[in-house]
Amino acid sequence: MSFTPEKMAPLKARRLGINTHHEPTLYLREDSPVCRSEGFESLSRITVNCQDRHIIASLNIVCSDLLEPDQAGFSESAWQRLELKPNAEIWLSHPRPVQSLSYVRAKVYGHELDELQLQSIINDIVEGRYADVHLAAFITACGDDALSDHEITALTEAMVKAGSRIDWGLEQVLDKHCVGGLPGNRTTPIVVSILTACGLVVPKTSSRAITSPAGTADTMETLTDVSLTLEQMRDVVNRENGCLAWGGSVRLSPADDLLIQVERALDIDSEGQLIASVLSKKLAAGATHVLIDIPVGPTAKVRSQEAAEKLSRSFKTVGANLGLKLEVLLTDGSQPVGRGIGPALEARDILAVLKNRSDAPADLMQRSTLIAGAMLEMIGIEEPGRGQSRAQAVIDSGEAWDRFRRICEAQGGLKNPPVAPYRYALVAPHACEVLGVDNRQLAKIAKLAGAPADPAAGIELHVKIGDRVEQYQPLLTIHAENAGELNYAVDYLTDHKLVLTLSCNGKESA
Repeated sequence: MSFTPEKMAPLKARRLGINTHHEPTLYLREDSPVCRSEGFESLSRITVNCQDRHIIASLNIVCSDLLEPDQAGFSESAWQRLELKPNAEIWLSHPRPVQSLSYVRAKVYGHELDELQLQSIINDIVEGRYADVHLAAFITACGDDALSDHEITALTEAMVKAGSRIDWGLEQVLDKHCVGGLPGNRTTPIVVSILTACGLVVPKTSSRAITSPAGTADTMETLTDVSLTLEQMRDVVNRENGCLAWGGSVRLSPADDLLIQVERALDIDSEGQLIASVLSKKLAAGATHVLIDIPVGPTAKVRSQEAAEKLSRSFKTVGANLGLKLEVLLTDGSQPVGRGIGPALEARDILAVLKNRSDAPADLMQRSTLIAGAMLEMIGIEEPGRGQSRAQAVIDSGEAWDRFRRICEAQGGLKNPPVAPYRYALVAPHACEVLGVDNRQLAKIAKLAGAPADPAAGIELHVKIGDRVEQYQPLLTIHAENAGELNYAVDYLTDHKLVLTLSCNGKESA
């Protein structure tokens, strides 16, 4: 149905300054003539037109004098998408039915979707036709191994087609990804620095945290600007062989960015959508060779060798279907990597490793050189078994640090990560040995302390499994930017004793 403004009197736009995250929201008075004439109700989906722009928004009804009858209020996301000015004239209409929702319903009932159906869903998501409730239904329907490898391939291709894609015109463009679930595993900036110092092209785009206390983009944002445009990203890569950017700012897979925001709210990270999310970003960024790191541990995201091998097979199958050269590393996920958990604390670990300081976390150093070495071997620069020593040599020589510094300068400058003003130290009640670490509980506490929204918040872990500690020796320190969140985190730590498993005089304790 074509829209003709003459059919309806315009309303005046008013900016209400309400943050509804990414979902555009419209506000009308309950006695608005438009509500009566068009039959609009609260939570209706409405097409909003303004000159040459339009969006689809969710309606909220106002039962007060906040608005005049001839006004329409806008959330921040709706106002910015329409690029409105105060009192701009807008027109409202019913949107066309969203056909692809029938495909979502089919998936809810267990039917397999084909390429055209998945492309239709993704296109409607990107065009703003789905409310959060529709996105949540799609995400949930695709969870619990509900997607076949064929569907994952089709979903990945649909996500790539719905956004921008970079072609570097090179035979080898490298990228890597860790599936997550392991706090502090911030190897990406180190790996990118090593590989680009070796002359390889690594246009790295990373996500913000979904269910963790920090994503690579959150951590890098404490050190430099990560919100690059596509043109800025190209410029940095052309100058320094690589970049460390936030994927959301360059719209390489915009559907994935929308799905991730709802996944974060649901605390869901389904396997099929994980693969599609990762590989769509890699393809869109122009990668030809990709290494996937899958940490395996009892409290990691992937908890068993069997589950890791299954996920690895799916990654390899889908990667091959998409024409990617893809390899998988199964790594130790029994405990956090490095000392910091949270953006700024992880950034400090990264700087210590790249500067090759004597106090740098040995496990983060070892894991980063292992991954970088495997990628050097994957493309044939080094013989099998010799890649890690080459990667370590690049750090030892200072070349990796120099390249990292140059990348940050090209992205807007290198800055010092912030420091939290509030801290709480958990000390050992007795002399003991550390037997185990709960990754999930530590991540929960770091998030309660404010991470990643508060970049300086998180946990500094002072011990590793197998360490022997003396009475009153610090085990971990919680960092927070305000006293209230520090208290939340400490209360949770007090109530949940199994964050660390200790052995005191031969007896296990929390």
